[in-house]
Amino acid sequence: MSWDFSENTMMFKVETEDENQAREILLKVYAAMKEKGYNPINQLVGYLLSGDPAYITSYGSARSLIRRLERDELLEELVRNYLEGK
Repeated sequence: MSWDFSENTMMFKVETEDENQAREILLKVYAAMKEKGYNPINQLVGYLLSGDPAYITSYGSARSLIRRLERDELLEELVRNYLEGK
């Protein structure tokens, strides 16, 4: 059995509209969890690692909002903002 691995780096590109949508959703979900007394960072990490929407409160439609996006879109937004210092 042989494996054929390419030497080229794969490119991954998300459209600008998705970037803005991910940011808006993260901000709304963060605010809803904070308002309900949860630690939003811990809850978001739990959701991103597990994919279980139970980590996100349904208050303020936060759970339905966050499920509009794939977890990789949310992770990309978080990494971009962290590295670019936004």
